[in-house]
Amino acid sequence: MKSVRNMIITKHPCLTERGSVTGYAGWKASLKNKLAIYRTHLRKLGCPEVTVNSLKHKPEGKSSAAFAIKKPRRSEVNYCPPYPTGESDESLESLRLELLSDVKKKNNREVVRVKMEKTFAYRRYEVVRNTPMVEDFKTRWPALFDVPEINAEFKRITTVPMQSRFLSQLDVHADKLFELFKKRGGQIGKRLQSIMVPMAQDDDIDLRRECTIKGLCVYLNEDPENLVKEHMAADEARIQEAIEETTVGIYVIKQNASDKPEDIGIVLEGQTVLQDLDNLAFAAAMLFGLLYALNLNYPAELKYTFEVLQKIVMKLEGNTLSKKAQFSKTDSVSELFEQFVHG
Repeated sequence: MKSVRNMIITKHPCLTERGSVTGYAGWKASLKNKLAIYRTHLRKLGCPEVTVNSLKHKPEGKSSAAFAIKKPRRSEVNYCPPYPTGESDESLESLRLELLSDVKKKNNREVVRVKMEKTFAYRRYEVVRNTPMVEDFKTRWPALFDVPEINAEFKRITTVPMQSRFLSQLDVHADKLFELFKKRGGQIGKRLQSIMVPMAQDDDIDLRRECTIKGLCVYLNEDPENLVKEHMAADEARIQEAIEETTVGIYVIKQNASDKPEDIGIVLEGQTVLQDLDNLAFAAAMLFGLLYALNLNYPAELKYTFEVLQKIVMKLEGNTLSKKAQFSKTDSVSELFEQFVHG
C-alpha cells in the first residue's frame, strides 16, 4: 500500500499534501478512521469476522490478557464467515452430531460433503475463537481429517484449489530452484548436492518433488528433518516416541533406508492425524492444507519454508515476501531469484 501511495504522488505531484513529510499522511489517517468506523458498524451488526476479535466476546474461562485476538494473515478470504441464512448454533450442532455417524458409513461421501459445507462457518468460528487442541477437534470433526475434505476446507477458506496448485506449481518452479541449488556453495551447497543425488538414479516425479521440498528447506537454512522424520519399521517404540514429541511434521516409515516408504503420515500436536499417504510431496500439501483448516501457525523452525510454499508456490499474498524468503539481495544468484519470484 505504501509503495502505491508513493507511486501516485510521484506520478502526480499535484496530489502531494502540503506540509506532510511523506506527502500522504492525511490520506492514511483518513483511511484508518473510515475503516475503524466501518468495522464498528460491522460489529454492531454481529459480523463474526469482527466480533471474534473483540475482547467482549472472549471464550469462557479465558482472561482478557490470555485471549489472543485473531486476524486473517494468510489470504484467508473466508476467515470467519457468518452462519448460513436460517441456521443457528443449535441447528448446526445437530448437523455436526449427524456427521459423527455419517462419516462411518460406506459410500456416503456426498452426504458428508454437503453437511461439511453447511457447517463450515460453525466450524471456523469454533477453531478461530476457541483454538481447540487438535486431538479434541478431531474427535468433534473427524470428517475434516480426510483428503477430500482437507482440499474442500482449504478452498472454502481461500477460494483456491489446494492439492492441484501445490503440486503443479512445485513442478513449475523446480527447474529454477535446482539452478539455485547447483550454484550454492559452502556447507549448504554440499547438503543440497547430496539431496539431489537420488534424482540422478531415478527419474520419478514424486522423488523430484520430494527433493525440491527438502532442498528448499536447506537453501533457506532450515533443517528438512524438522519437516520430515524417517524411521525404520522395526523400531516401533522409537516411532511412537518421535510422534509424541512432534508438534508439526511428516513421518516416513521404511523397512530399510533404501526401500520405498511403507507409510507416510502427518503429525500435529503429537497426534497422527493422517496416514497411508502416497508420497512426501502429497503429504506436504495435506499438511499445508491442515495448517489453514485448523488455523495453526507455521512452526518457527520452518517458517521461511512455509512462507515460500504459501507466497510463491501457492501464490497467496506473494507481494509481501520477507527478506529471508527472497534468498537475500546479496546472494550471488539474485538474478535467478528475481526470475523465480517475478517470472
